[in-house]
Amino acid sequence: MNLNDCRFCSEVSKNNGEDPIGTAGTYEHWLILELKQPWSPMIWVDDPRVKSLVDLMKKLILWRGFNIRVLAIAPDQEYSITGYARLFYYRRPSRFFAEFNKQEFLVPESNLVSLATALLKNDTKILANFEQYRQDTNHTRDILVCTHANVDVACGRFGYPIYKQLRSKYAAHSNGQLRVWRCSHFGGHQFAPTFIDLPQGHYWGHVEPEILDLIIHRTGAVSKLRQFYRGWSGLKPLEQIVEREIWIKEGWDWLKYSKSGRIISIEGKGLTKYLYQNLQFIPIQPLQILLDRWAKKNISQATIRIEFKTEDQQIKGAYEAIVETIEPVISAYHSATQMQLTSIKQYRVSNLSKKID
Repeated sequence: MNLNDCRFCSEVSKNNGEDPIGTAGTYEHWLILELKQPWSPMIWVDDPRVKSLVDLMKKLILWRGFNIRVLAIAPDQEYSITGYARLFYYRRPSRFFAEFNKQEFLVPESNLVSLATALLKNDTKILANFEQYRQDTNHTRDILVCTHANVDVACGRFGYPIYKQLRSKYAAHSNGQLRVWRCSHFGGHQFAPTFIDLPQGHYWGHVEPEILDLIIHRTGAVSKLRQFYRGWSGLKPLEQIVEREIWIKEGWDWLKYSKSGRIISIEGKGLTKYLYQNLQFIPIQPLQILLDRWAKKNISQATIRIEFKTEDQQIKGAYEAIVETIEPVISAYHSATQMQLTSIKQYRVSNLSKKID
Protein backbone atom coordinates (compact mmCIF):
# COMPACT_ATOMS: atom_id res chain seq x y z
CA MET A 1 0.00 0.00 0.00
CA ASN A 2 1.28 3.44 -0.94
CA LEU A 3 1.03 5.40 2.31
CA ASN A 4 0.92 8.67 0.40
CA ASP A 5 -2.43 7.60 -1.07
CA CYS A 6 -3.71 5.75 1.99
CA ARG A 7 -6.61 6.89 4.12
CA PHE A 8 -6.08 5.81 7.70
CA CYS A 9 -9.08 4.29 9.45
CA SER A 10 -8.11 5.84 12.79
CA GLU A 11 -8.15 9.35 11.30
CA VAL A 12 -11.63 8.80 9.89
CA SER A 13 -12.82 7.38 13.22
CA LYS A 14 -11.40 10.23 15.26
CA ASN A 15 -12.46 13.03 12.90
CA ASN A 16 -16.01 11.68 12.75
CA GLY A 17 -16.28 11.49 16.54
CA GLU A 18 -16.51 7.73 16.98
CA ASP A 19 -16.60 6.96 20.71
CA PRO A 20 -14.20 4.09 21.51
CA ILE A 21 -15.96 3.03 24.73
CA GLY A 22 -17.20 -0.55 24.92
CA THR A 23 -14.53 -1.93 22.58
CA ALA A 24 -12.15 -3.52 25.10
CA GLY A 25 -11.85 -7.28 24.85
CA THR A 26 -13.32 -9.15 27.85
CA TYR A 27 -10.97 -11.89 29.03
CA GLU A 28 -10.27 -14.09 32.04
CA HIS A 29 -6.79 -15.15 30.89
CA TRP A 30 -3.96 -13.36 29.10
CA LEU A 31 -0.96 -15.14 27.60
CA ILE A 32 1.75 -12.79 26.34
CA LEU A 33 4.85 -14.20 24.64
CA GLU A 34 8.06 -12.46 23.66
CA LEU A 35 8.55 -13.41 20.00
CA LYS A 36 11.06 -12.01 17.57
CA GLN A 37 9.70 -10.08 14.63
CA PRO A 38 8.59 -10.10 11.87
CA TRP A 39 5.07 -11.14 12.81
CA SER A 40 2.76 -12.12 10.00
CA PRO A 41 -0.74 -10.60 9.85
CA MET A 42 -2.05 -14.03 10.91
CA ILE A 43 0.60 -14.81 13.51
CA TRP A 44 -1.67 -17.13 15.52
CA VAL A 45 -2.59 -19.07 12.40
CA ASP A 46 0.56 -19.51 10.35
CA ASP A 47 3.56 -18.99 12.67
CA PRO A 48 5.20 -22.42 13.17
CA ARG A 49 6.76 -21.31 16.49
CA VAL A 50 3.37 -21.34 18.21
CA LYS A 51 1.37 -23.91 16.22
CA SER A 52 1.17 -26.54 18.98
CA LEU A 53 0.21 -23.88 21.52
CA VAL A 54 -2.53 -22.49 19.29
CA ASP A 55 -3.90 -26.00 18.73
CA LEU A 56 -4.13 -26.47 22.51
CA MET A 57 -5.86 -23.12 23.00
CA LYS A 58 -8.46 -24.00 20.37
CA LYS A 59 -9.32 -27.14 22.32
CA LEU A 60 -9.47 -25.30 25.63
CA ILE A 61 -11.70 -22.61 24.18
CA LEU A 62 -14.05 -25.06 22.52
CA TRP A 63 -14.29 -27.76 25.18
CA ARG A 64 -13.64 -25.92 28.43
CA GLY A 65 -14.94 -22.46 27.65
CA PHE A 66 -11.47 -20.98 28.15
CA ASN A 67 -11.63 -17.19 27.72
CA ILE A 68 -8.11 -16.11 26.72
CA ARG A 69 -6.29 -13.39 24.80
CA VAL A 70 -2.88 -14.30 23.39
CA LEU A 71 -0.47 -11.57 22.31
CA ALA A 72 3.11 -11.26 21.13
CA ILE A 73 5.55 -8.62 22.36
CA ALA A 74 8.74 -7.65 20.56
CA PRO A 75 12.15 -8.07 22.22
CA ASP A 76 13.46 -4.87 23.76
CA GLN A 77 17.09 -3.75 23.89
CA GLU A 78 16.88 -3.06 27.63
CA TYR A 79 14.32 -5.60 28.87
CA SER A 80 15.37 -8.65 26.85
CA ILE A 81 18.25 -11.12 27.18
CA THR A 82 19.78 -12.88 24.17
CA GLY A 83 18.66 -16.51 23.99
CA TYR A 84 15.81 -15.99 26.46
CA ALA A 85 12.17 -15.03 26.05
CA ARG A 86 9.71 -13.46 28.46
CA LEU A 87 6.24 -14.79 29.20
CA PHE A 88 3.38 -13.07 31.05
CA TYR A 89 0.35 -14.96 32.27
CA TYR A 90 -2.50 -12.94 33.76
CA ARG A 91 -5.65 -14.43 35.28
CA ARG A 92 -8.88 -13.01 36.60
CA PRO A 93 -8.69 -13.80 40.33
CA SER A 94 -12.41 -13.86 41.16
CA ARG A 95 -15.79 -12.47 40.12
CA PHE A 96 -15.04 -9.23 41.99
CA PHE A 97 -11.60 -7.82 41.20
CA ALA A 98 -9.64 -4.68 40.41
CA GLU A 99 -6.69 -6.10 38.49
CA PHE A 100 -5.52 -9.39 37.01
CA ASN A 101 -3.16 -11.70 38.89
CA LYS A 102 0.22 -11.84 37.21
CA GLN A 103 2.92 -14.43 36.66
CA GLU A 104 6.08 -13.65 34.72
CA PHE A 105 8.90 -15.90 33.54
CA LEU A 106 12.14 -15.40 31.63
CA VAL A 107 13.02 -18.73 30.03
CA PRO A 108 15.32 -20.07 27.32
CA GLU A 109 13.63 -19.43 23.97
CA SER A 110 13.43 -23.16 23.26
CA ASN A 111 11.29 -23.66 26.40
CA LEU A 112 8.80 -20.82 25.80
CA VAL A 113 6.01 -22.93 24.29
CA SER A 114 6.54 -25.74 26.81
CA LEU A 115 6.05 -23.28 29.68
CA ALA A 116 3.00 -21.73 28.06
CA THR A 117 1.50 -25.18 27.56
CA ALA A 118 2.09 -26.13 31.19
CA LEU A 119 0.47 -22.90 32.40
CA LEU A 120 -2.63 -23.42 30.27
CA LYS A 121 -2.93 -27.04 31.43
CA ASN A 122 -2.07 -26.06 35.01
CA ASP A 123 0.44 -28.91 35.02
CA THR A 124 2.03 -28.38 38.43
CA LYS A 125 4.64 -31.09 37.90
CA ILE A 126 6.08 -29.46 34.78
CA LEU A 127 5.65 -25.95 36.18
CA ALA A 128 7.88 -26.88 39.12
CA ASN A 129 10.76 -27.16 36.64
CA PHE A 130 10.25 -23.54 35.63
CA GLU A 131 10.29 -22.00 39.10
CA GLN A 132 13.92 -20.96 38.64
CA TYR A 133 12.82 -18.70 35.78
CA ARG A 134 10.01 -16.93 37.65
CA GLN A 135 10.41 -13.13 37.88
CA ASP A 136 9.44 -11.03 40.88
CA THR A 137 7.71 -8.21 39.01
CA ASN A 138 4.33 -7.86 40.69
CA HIS A 139 5.28 -4.23 41.34
CA THR A 140 5.77 -3.59 37.61
CA ARG A 141 3.15 -2.12 35.30
CA ASP A 142 3.31 -3.13 31.63
CA ILE A 143 1.86 -1.16 28.73
CA LEU A 144 1.41 -2.92 25.41
CA VAL A 145 1.18 -0.62 22.38
CA CYS A 146 -0.11 -2.08 19.12
CA THR A 147 2.43 -1.43 16.36
CA HIS A 148 1.40 -4.42 14.19
CA ALA A 149 1.52 -2.49 10.92
CA ASN A 150 1.05 -5.47 8.60
CA VAL A 151 -2.40 -6.00 10.11
CA ASP A 152 -3.28 -2.33 9.57
CA VAL A 153 -0.89 0.46 8.64
CA ALA A 154 -2.55 2.85 11.10
CA CYS A 155 -1.03 0.90 13.99
CA GLY A 156 2.45 1.44 12.62
CA ARG A 157 1.90 5.04 11.55
CA PHE A 158 0.33 6.19 14.83
CA GLY A 159 1.17 3.43 17.32
CA TYR A 160 4.94 3.54 17.00
CA PRO A 161 5.38 7.26 17.86
CA ILE A 162 3.25 6.84 20.99
CA TYR A 163 5.23 3.72 21.89
CA LYS A 164 8.48 5.70 21.56
CA GLN A 165 7.19 8.52 23.74
CA LEU A 166 5.91 6.16 26.43
CA ARG A 167 9.16 4.20 26.29
CA SER A 168 11.58 7.16 26.44
CA LYS A 169 9.67 9.70 28.55
CA TYR A 170 7.89 7.46 31.06
CA ALA A 171 9.29 3.92 31.24
CA ALA A 172 12.93 5.00 31.06
CA HIS A 173 12.52 7.16 34.17
CA SER A 174 10.26 4.87 36.23
CA ASN A 175 12.94 2.99 38.21
CA GLY A 176 11.60 -0.30 36.90
CA GLN A 177 7.98 0.45 37.85
CA LEU A 178 6.82 0.74 34.23
CA ARG A 179 7.72 -1.12 31.04
CA VAL A 180 6.41 -0.36 27.56
CA TRP A 181 6.31 -2.97 24.78
CA ARG A 182 5.47 -3.15 21.10
CA CYS A 183 2.77 -5.76 20.72
CA SER A 184 0.76 -7.63 18.13
CA HIS A 185 -2.76 -6.75 17.04
CA PHE A 186 -5.51 -6.91 19.70
CA GLY A 187 -8.39 -5.36 17.79
CA GLY A 188 -9.56 -1.83 17.16
CA HIS A 189 -6.95 -0.44 14.78
CA GLN A 190 -9.51 2.27 13.92
CA PHE A 191 -8.58 3.61 17.38
CA ALA A 192 -4.83 3.75 16.72
CA PRO A 193 -2.74 4.64 18.56
CA THR A 194 -4.16 2.12 20.99
CA PHE A 195 -2.68 0.32 23.98
CA ILE A 196 -3.49 -1.96 26.92
CA ASP A 197 -2.46 -1.13 30.48
CA LEU A 198 -1.78 -4.24 32.59
CA PRO A 199 -2.30 -5.67 35.21
CA GLN A 200 -5.51 -3.62 35.43
CA GLY A 201 -6.58 -4.34 31.88
CA HIS A 202 -7.61 -0.89 30.63
CA TYR A 203 -7.77 -0.26 26.88
CA TRP A 204 -7.00 3.17 25.42
CA GLY A 205 -7.50 4.52 21.90
CA HIS A 206 -7.11 7.64 19.74
CA VAL A 207 -4.34 8.43 22.23
CA GLU A 208 -2.75 11.87 22.08
CA PRO A 209 0.60 12.80 23.68
CA GLU A 210 -1.07 15.45 25.83
CA ILE A 211 -3.09 12.93 27.85
CA LEU A 212 -0.27 10.49 28.64
CA ASP A 213 0.55 12.25 31.93
CA LEU A 214 -2.99 11.61 33.19
CA ILE A 215 -2.97 7.94 32.19
CA ILE A 216 0.50 7.17 33.53
CA HIS A 217 0.48 9.27 36.71
CA ARG A 218 -3.27 8.83 37.41
CA THR A 219 -3.80 12.38 38.52
CA GLY A 220 -6.04 15.15 37.25
CA ALA A 221 -9.64 15.08 36.04
CA VAL A 222 -10.73 11.66 34.81
CA SER A 223 -13.29 13.41 32.61
CA LYS A 224 -10.45 14.57 30.34
CA LEU A 225 -9.91 10.91 29.37
CA ARG A 226 -13.50 10.24 28.30
CA GLN A 227 -12.88 10.25 24.55
CA PHE A 228 -9.80 8.01 24.81
CA TYR A 229 -11.06 5.22 27.08
CA ARG A 230 -12.02 1.99 25.29
CA GLY A 231 -13.05 0.16 28.46
CA TRP A 232 -11.97 -2.29 31.13
CA SER A 233 -11.29 -5.90 30.21
CA GLY A 234 -13.01 -7.12 33.38
CA LEU A 235 -16.43 -6.13 32.04
CA LYS A 236 -18.53 -6.90 28.97
CA PRO A 237 -19.01 -4.22 26.27
CA LEU A 238 -22.31 -2.77 27.51
CA GLU A 239 -21.06 -2.81 31.09
CA GLN A 240 -17.92 -0.92 30.02
CA ILE A 241 -20.06 1.95 28.79
CA VAL A 242 -21.57 2.43 32.25
CA GLU A 243 -18.28 1.86 34.06
CA ARG A 244 -16.75 4.88 32.32
CA GLU A 245 -19.45 7.15 33.73
CA ILE A 246 -18.91 5.73 37.22
CA TRP A 247 -15.14 6.23 37.00
CA ILE A 248 -15.60 9.86 36.00
CA LYS A 249 -17.96 10.34 38.94
CA GLU A 250 -15.87 8.48 41.55
CA GLY A 251 -12.40 9.64 40.48
CA TRP A 252 -9.12 7.76 40.59
CA ASP A 253 -9.97 5.77 43.73
CA TRP A 254 -12.39 3.80 41.56
CA LEU A 255 -9.43 1.89 40.10
CA LYS A 256 -8.76 0.32 43.50
CA TYR A 257 -12.33 -0.96 43.94
CA SER A 258 -13.20 -4.58 43.22
CA LYS A 259 -15.93 -4.65 40.59
CA SER A 260 -18.34 -6.94 38.80
CA GLY A 261 -21.02 -6.22 36.22
CA ARG A 262 -24.13 -7.76 34.73
CA ILE A 263 -26.92 -6.97 32.31
CA ILE A 264 -30.26 -6.84 34.12
CA SER A 265 -32.47 -6.43 31.07
CA ILE A 266 -32.16 -5.79 27.38
CA GLU A 267 -34.45 -4.44 24.67
CA GLY A 268 -33.86 -4.49 20.95
CA LYS A 269 -35.17 -5.12 17.51
CA GLY A 270 -36.47 -8.49 16.39
CA LEU A 271 -35.43 -11.41 18.57
CA THR A 272 -32.70 -9.55 20.46
CA LYS A 273 -34.30 -9.80 23.91
CA TYR A 274 -35.44 -13.41 23.49
CA LEU A 275 -32.14 -14.67 22.12
CA TYR A 276 -30.03 -12.93 24.76
CA GLN A 277 -32.16 -14.17 27.65
CA ASN A 278 -31.99 -17.75 26.41
CA LEU A 279 -28.38 -17.92 25.26
CA GLN A 280 -26.50 -15.91 27.90
CA PHE A 281 -26.16 -18.85 30.31
CA ILE A 282 -24.81 -21.40 27.81
CA PRO A 283 -21.20 -22.01 28.97
CA ILE A 284 -19.57 -21.96 25.53
CA GLN A 285 -17.08 -19.11 25.52
CA PRO A 286 -16.92 -18.40 21.76
CA LEU A 287 -20.72 -18.21 21.77
CA GLN A 288 -20.73 -15.78 24.70
CA ILE A 289 -18.19 -13.47 23.04
CA LEU A 290 -20.24 -13.40 19.84
CA LEU A 291 -23.44 -12.94 21.83
CA ASP A 292 -22.07 -9.92 23.70
CA ARG A 293 -20.89 -8.29 20.47
CA TRP A 294 -24.20 -9.04 18.79
CA ALA A 295 -26.19 -7.66 21.72
CA LYS A 296 -24.19 -4.41 21.69
CA LYS A 297 -24.97 -3.93 18.00
CA ASN A 298 -28.66 -4.81 18.22
CA ILE A 299 -29.91 -3.30 21.47
CA SER A 300 -32.07 -0.24 21.67
CA GLN A 301 -31.77 -0.12 25.47
CA ALA A 302 -30.24 -2.13 28.31
CA THR A 303 -30.23 -1.84 32.09
CA ILE A 304 -26.78 -2.43 33.56
CA ARG A 305 -25.67 -3.07 37.14
CA ILE A 306 -22.07 -2.58 38.33
CA GLU A 307 -21.40 -3.82 41.86
CA PHE A 308 -18.32 -2.71 43.78
CA LYS A 309 -16.38 -3.06 47.00
CA THR A 310 -13.86 -0.53 48.29
CA GLU A 311 -10.27 -1.55 48.76
CA ASP A 312 -10.72 -2.02 52.53
CA GLN A 313 -14.04 -3.86 51.98
CA GLN A 314 -15.74 -1.38 54.31
CA ILE A 315 -18.08 -0.02 51.66
CA LYS A 316 -20.09 -2.17 49.28
CA GLY A 317 -22.67 -1.01 46.82
CA ALA A 318 -23.84 -0.88 43.24
CA TYR A 319 -24.56 1.48 40.40
CA GLU A 320 -27.38 0.96 37.96
CA ALA A 321 -27.91 2.80 34.69
CA ILE A 322 -29.60 2.60 31.32
CA VAL A 323 -27.57 2.36 28.12
CA GLU A 324 -29.36 3.60 25.01
CA THR A 325 -28.37 3.82 21.38
CA ILE A 326 -28.09 7.26 19.81
CA GLU A 327 -27.35 8.51 16.29
CA PRO A 328 -24.59 6.46 14.62
CA VAL A 329 -21.43 7.88 13.11
CA ILE A 330 -19.69 6.97 9.89
CA SER A 331 -16.34 5.27 10.43
CA ALA A 332 -14.00 2.68 8.94
CA TYR A 333 -12.56 -0.57 10.24
CA HIS A 334 -9.53 -0.73 7.93
CA SER A 335 -7.08 1.66 6.31
CA ALA A 336 -7.08 1.61 2.51
CA THR A 337 -6.62 3.70 -0.60
CA GLN A 338 -10.26 3.01 -1.44
CA MET A 339 -11.81 3.10 2.01
CA GLN A 340 -15.00 1.24 2.89
CA LEU A 341 -17.09 3.34 5.27
CA THR A 342 -19.68 1.93 7.63
CA SER A 343 -22.27 3.15 10.13
CA ILE A 344 -21.24 2.57 13.76
CA LYS A 345 -23.72 2.64 16.63
CA GLN A 346 -23.09 5.07 19.46
CA TYR A 347 -24.42 5.00 23.01
CA ARG A 348 -25.33 7.19 25.94
CA VAL A 349 -25.87 6.50 29.63
CA SER A 350 -28.85 7.79 31.59
CA ASN A 351 -30.45 7.31 35.01
CA LEU A 352 -27.16 6.53 36.72
CA SER A 353 -27.90 5.83 40.38
CA LYS A 354 -25.85 4.60 43.32
CA LYS A 355 -26.88 2.41 46.23
CA ILE A 356 -24.71 1.60 49.26
CA ASP A 357 -25.36 -1.73 51.00
